Amino acid sequence: MSLPACFQEHAQFTDASADARMLVTLDRPRYPAWHAAQTASVQTWLDSHGYDGSGGSVLALPESNGQLRRVVVAIDDAGDPLALAHLPMLLPDGLYRLDPASPLPLDATLALLGWGLGAYRFDRYTKSKPVARLLLSDVGEASESLAELSAWLLVRDLVNTPTEHMGPAELEGAARQLAHVHGAKLNAIVGDDLLAQNFPTIHAVGRASHRAPRLIELEWGDPAHPRIAVVGKGVCFDTGGLDIKGSDGMRNMKKDMGGGAHALALAHLVMSQRLPVHLIMLVPAVENAIAGNAYRPGEVIVTRQGSSVEIDNTDAEGRLVLCDALAYAAEKQPALLLDFATLTGSARVALGPDVPALFCNDEALAADYLAAGERMRDPIWRMPLWQPYQGMLKSTIADLGNAGHSRLGGAITAALYLERFVPDGLPWAHLDQYAWNDSARPGKPAGGEAQGLRAAYAMLKARYANC
Repeated sequence: MSLPACFQEHAQFTDASADARMLVTLDRPRYPAWHAAQTASVQTWLDSHGYDGSGGSVLALPESNGQLRRVVVAIDDAGDPLALAHLPMLLPDGLYRLDPASPLPLDATLALLGWGLGAYRFDRYTKSKPVARLLLSDVGEASESLAELSAWLLVRDLVNTPTEHMGPAELEGAARQLAHVHGAKLNAIVGDDLLAQNFPTIHAVGRASHRAPRLIELEWGDPAHPRIAVVGKGVCFDTGGLDIKGSDGMRNMKKDMGGGAHALALAHLVMSQRLPVHLIMLVPAVENAIAGNAYRPGEVIVTRQGSSVEIDNTDAEGRLVLCDALAYAAEKQPALLLDFATLTGSARVALGPDVPALFCNDEALAADYLAAGERMRDPIWRMPLWQPYQGMLKSTIADLGNAGHSRLGGAITAALYLERFVPDGLPWAHLDQYAWNDSARPGKPAGGEAQGLRAAYAMLKARYANC
């Protein structure tokens, strides 16, 4: 089985038969026995470098002729998907393979994922240097990991692309390409057609931009299978609207479509692995811009669901585009409704940049989601839908306001707002995520990042793979 071109472009793999350097993987407890089994010259080399098998440490082992033939890599956790993520950028350019005789053998599929994440560079606008390549002896057995890697890198590429090249139309284009690859149906409701088809809040947020707002809808699978709806916030750039952001807050707002990127990536995973579900994916794609026709604080909008919303803050636009999409998704009567959104700074204050906040109205769904996150080393943390905070969303002239009058509990009040558009009895989970790395770490380069993606797919797989 040959590697698809897209994987060869993003992650440094090869399935070609070639002479490769061996990666010897071990941990500190296994290091003394391995050290004792080496030749005297190798032992001297190891000792002269002070190598002791500490986690994360790497040492090249030259042959007697000076050629590099082996690299010893110490890791702390063989189940960590990022265990080898530091190697593609660290090792000399060349071809490497896992040594099957290593004291601590690694799961090849996890090694693939970590290597691909570590090799990633967003190089659309600049040339990048070659990185070390990993030889895969049996790509076929790793097909699901390749799909996971492809989905993860899709999120990174979409989020990293500047809004000039990733506006609502371009996000629709990415969805159309995905639909074409997997044989899905794709429909988009664009511009004033949003008003004609009763999506008033999506239109209101996006109407001030010269780039028309839209609702992107992808449908795939057998209607006889369980229906799943996935919604992703697609705010391709967020100025804050008339409640304009400061320069620091606006700088990285190309990432505000990160939820939409996750929805596309999860759809790719579901379709590529032929999960037996009927998938409905919705991405309200807009640019929250400023112009004479921008929506204003104090306005009242009647949503698709029929609830009236007073605009307390035009920078709380994500929940506005999501509420019409959630209401529409609920009309499809799915068995399960998931949404992804870079929704609140409050969630980052509470949990930091790496851990998305999970809000869920169903105990079984929440338990499955959290268990999948733990299993996949894809952390998420449940936050409460604390009903007494509903009072923070009160309006004197409408059914509710789009933002609370207090900054306290902002992630909770945002989730409570969304919950108002989910019918009783419909299991729903909302993931408030950052979708970004502020600084570079092994396997996590600065820029766009997938968060909770593998957890979501693992949860769906566990629930529906045998339906």
